[in-house]
Amino acid sequence: MTRTSRARVARRIAAGAAYGGGGAGLIGAAVVGLVLAEVRLARRHVGNGGAGRVPVADGVYGHAYDTPGEPPLRLTMLGDSTAAGQGVHRAGQTPGALLASGLAAVAERPVELRNVAVPGARSDDLDRQVGVVLSAPCPVPDICVIMVGANDVTHRMHPTRSVRHLSAAVRRLRTAGAEVVVGTCPDLGTIEPVQQPLRWLARRASRQLAAAQTIGVVEQGGRTVSLGDLLGPEFEANPRELFGPDNYHPSAEGYATAAMAVLPTVCAALGLWPEEERPDVSRREGFLPVARAAAEAASEAGTEVTAAMPAGPRGPWALLKRRRRRRVPEAEPASRPL
Repeated sequence: MTRTSRARVARRIAAGAAYGGGGAGLIGAAVVGLVLAEVRLARRHVGNGGAGRVPVADGVYGHAYDTPGEPPLRLTMLGDSTAAGQGVHRAGQTPGALLASGLAAVAERPVELRNVAVPGARSDDLDRQVGVVLSAPCPVPDICVIMVGANDVTHRMHPTRSVRHLSAAVRRLRTAGAEVVVGTCPDLGTIEPVQQPLRWLARRASRQLAAAQTIGVVEQGGRTVSLGDLLGPEFEANPRELFGPDNYHPSAEGYATAAMAVLPTVCAALGLWPEEERPDVSRREGFLPVARAAAEAASEAGTEVTAAMPAGPRGPWALLKRRRRRRVPEAEPASRPL
């Protein structure tokens, strides 16, 4: 599928999510029987992504930067098993802990991490998760990072419904005053036990959903980072290093790779990234119609999309950035539980 076609499909899905229409399906009815047969075979090897213990990483990171009278930045993780950090054994290996440590180093300020993500969660669980975050007695987070979408594809949730739930979650968090960064649906075509033709279909479905997620998130004032193309080639080339023991969830190295891609956008959302916000033409950055930017991002590692200009004849516009990644420092143990 070309990027132009992907942009067209993503726009239809996002429009269906916004206005209640059916939108476009991820796969055609003619291949459903074949896909289901392949899914059953694959699940014998990888399960459904919902089991296993997740390390508890909540707490304060970067205590070396403590300043009397200055509260820590507040970071909250929402979403599925990827956001929770399933597949690793130590709290410091989870993406939340890695992002908290990296953010603390860039901001030179402690970061308080809270993780409400749930393994196996789909986008329809975000309403509950956002409710947990906003009903807490503690202040609204400075920034929320959402990673979701893989279970929507594997459980065949209709993409318009998926995007509708994600968009509503971003809207609620932005209205409450939190910045929001979404790591879009990863490339499920890289899971080792999945065979053709499901591998090709999973990749196509993943990228269609990621592009539609980008449109929905940007229209609600959030930012997105593409995880699909980032994790895809690297996981495919190094499955033993970047996948965990279940061949489904990332290993510690895989989570570090994802965190390294998301950290610059998290810092930029908080005004902490030193790079210019203007596009760098030499790096193929620029202002694009949001659907085209979404399609570009779904196919390129670590690409950020954020709202830019008011809507014009071709719809809303977005800024596509390819930020330089920084090494994420190894997470230290949290200084105290929440």
